Amino acid sequence: MKTKQWQTEQQRLDQVREKLKARIDELEPEVTGLHDQAAEIRRRFWEEVTVNTSSDEDFEETFHTIQQQSAVLSERERGLRLLTQQWRSLNRLFPSPYFGRIDFVEDGQNLSEPIYIGVSSFVDEDGLNFLVYDWRSPIASLYYDHSPGAAAYVTPMGEITGTMELKRQFQIHNGQIRHMFDANVTIGDELLQQVLAKGADSQMKSIVSTIQKEQNAIIRNDHSRLLIVQGAAGSGKTSAALQRVAYLLYKNRDSLKADQIVLFSPNPIFNSYVASVLPELGEENMQQTTLQEYLEYWLGSSLRLEDPFEQIEYVLTAQTTPNDEARLQGMKYKASEFFFRALQNYAQWLGREGMIFKGIRYRDRDLITAEQMRTQFYSYDPSLRLANRVELLQKWLLKELSLLERRERTASWVEEELNYLDNEQYAEVFGELHKDREVFDIAERYAVVYEKISKKRRSDEGDFDFAEREEELLSQSIVKMSFKPLRQGVRKLSFIDVQGLYAQLFDDEAAYREKTNEAELPSLWPIICEQTKEKLERRELYYEDATPYLYLKELFEGIRTNTEIRHVFVDEGQDYSPFQYEYLKKLFPRARMTVLGDFRQAIFMQATNLQDPDSPLIRLYGEAETSLIRLVRSYRSTREIVEFTKSLLSEEADIVPFERSGPKPHLASLENAEKRDARLLKDIAALQAEGFDSIAVITKSAAESGAAYEALRMQGSQDLQLVTKESVTFEKGVMVIPVYLAKGVEFDAVLIYDASPQTYGRENDRKLLYTACTRAMHQLLLYTTGDWTPFVKGMNANLYEIAK
Repeated sequence: MKTKQWQTEQQRLDQVREKLKARIDELEPEVTGLHDQAAEIRRRFWEEVTVNTSSDEDFEETFHTIQQQSAVLSERERGLRLLTQQWRSLNRLFPSPYFGRIDFVEDGQNLSEPIYIGVSSFVDEDGLNFLVYDWRSPIASLYYDHSPGAAAYVTPMGEITGTMELKRQFQIHNGQIRHMFDANVTIGDELLQQVLAKGADSQMKSIVSTIQKEQNAIIRNDHSRLLIVQGAAGSGKTSAALQRVAYLLYKNRDSLKADQIVLFSPNPIFNSYVASVLPELGEENMQQTTLQEYLEYWLGSSLRLEDPFEQIEYVLTAQTTPNDEARLQGMKYKASEFFFRALQNYAQWLGREGMIFKGIRYRDRDLITAEQMRTQFYSYDPSLRLANRVELLQKWLLKELSLLERRERTASWVEEELNYLDNEQYAEVFGELHKDREVFDIAERYAVVYEKISKKRRSDEGDFDFAEREEELLSQSIVKMSFKPLRQGVRKLSFIDVQGLYAQLFDDEAAYREKTNEAELPSLWPIICEQTKEKLERRELYYEDATPYLYLKELFEGIRTNTEIRHVFVDEGQDYSPFQYEYLKKLFPRARMTVLGDFRQAIFMQATNLQDPDSPLIRLYGEAETSLIRLVRSYRSTREIVEFTKSLLSEEADIVPFERSGPKPHLASLENAEKRDARLLKDIAALQAEGFDSIAVITKSAAESGAAYEALRMQGSQDLQLVTKESVTFEKGVMVIPVYLAKGVEFDAVLIYDASPQTYGRENDRKLLYTACTRAMHQLLLYTTGDWTPFVKGMNANLYEIAK
């Protein structure tokens, strides 16, 4: 039987929904009307415009008419966009208008004000009374940060203090209150229990109704240049970051747009996984990319880049040979701050000597040699930056090409070319002529005069040599067209031998020290040099070389900066190198940065410790401009799974499980691979029968994923998805996936395909296994066909069950 309070709340909810429905019904015809108006204006746009370019006055009038019509259309579309946004916001509220209530009395006031909190605001007809407050509003922070008692929140006008008399949480479904709690903690465990007990989804959901106090601190932080979030697996780092984006867009709605925020994510699958969160909150999605996509955009046309997944596959299969050890040393060194500084010092050295240019060749001869370029380059003021001197050299080269082009018009090959022009080539040459307005006018006047004279002249009249003028114009055009690729190359700065300049760094140890002032080098530096240069000779780049190579390239061409971006979010931040962070800082000079990660899941060689006081990340903007927030409570997994995964780590971890219980992880040891696969499929069927529809078979590598996928299909399972680095969407079902592609994603159940010492035996495999196991929400199962990995074998037996 419902209490009186419950009935009162339901009545209030019904009234709010009635007003929402009335407002939705009122807006619907307005939205439709504006949509039809905009469509009609677009359809009739050119009917309303008379295009006349006969004279300058006519052209100007046409231009103004088009501008006027465009302004009318833009105004209608802007109005439609705002109205549609409001209409959609109300429709989102209608099934569940709010999720929380607080009663707050300001100091100095007598009456408390009930504040109802939802995903967006809704104001009564009078325009003054808020029936629902947006969760991002200043007063809503009380709901997330305080329990009943003394409380305060910050507004643009200053701090408001008072007393919270009531804090109530709701679960509302289709207009009916399903659950109602009066909470004396930040967000009651009852509500969290119900939310977390649900199954995993193919897309991340908004968490606004269950934001915790520490997550709210992340969301509302607006004073730090760099915000670092070190959070345990399943602690809600990414969820909080996405709500932070929504909060920033709300708070700065007059000065910040979604396309001024960029999220660097670990892989395209993750982009798909988080794509629905912001639209669910009524906001446009920010820009999403991966660092690899950015590198390929700027370098991919000239070199084949190894991607981070190829790199980690190499690491996972590396042996103890000198070559493999050298590659691993090279990965660490090239990711470091030391190498970043080394390239800056190298650029200073190049300012004095050592620049490498590509000479400009034309018709099998040198037009401008590399030596001429070098002499010219070093004649400029040495105090100028490299990029400025390159720009001066570029202008000089274009000027030289113009002089050489004029001389080339009298070359014998030009006359030969003229003699062999067919009609199509002739038309093409004249087409080039007509692109130049001055030449176009000359040619047109000549054509008219020529026609008149040819009709009127007598056969005995002297021949006025228009053909000579035509030949001159054609010669100019032929040479100009043949020089066009040379000019384009100069404009693209292709006269700089970037590949040679990067390779020059790796000539030998003594030369490297001289050019960079670097004292400490990896012990296998000669092999690192050899590997790097061999790769470059094949026009390929290791992943660890890609960012340094692009940075060096930009030291000559000018650092590309994006001053429009105001906020940069980096997820799985532990997998970015110090070098890459330095590069991102230069790339987005006006942006604040939010870095999310967990050093316990640092599975790449270039890992950055996020919370070490001496971390390169802390030094990036300096301690004064950096905030570090630690999330230690894990919400994703059951208590049993969290306790098991904590024990996989080599040191005591400050991870606190949320009190949600489930079965202990199951360990199944089978006689051979065939029996293991049969048992695994049987367990999958049992999990599906329990209602789990997001199940992952996680392997160590892509090669193992492919083999597992085929083996399971051979056992008769056809309903499997193989996830590879080319996969771009995340779907429910049963998937086989390498651990590094599962980062940041969660599943109802996880099955570790092979937990043997052969697969997870080395110390650097520990974090891989930890990352794989922490993907599980409700059930975790591990399999082997022999012994167990030492990370499981040394564990307390009370933390797991042996499968029968």
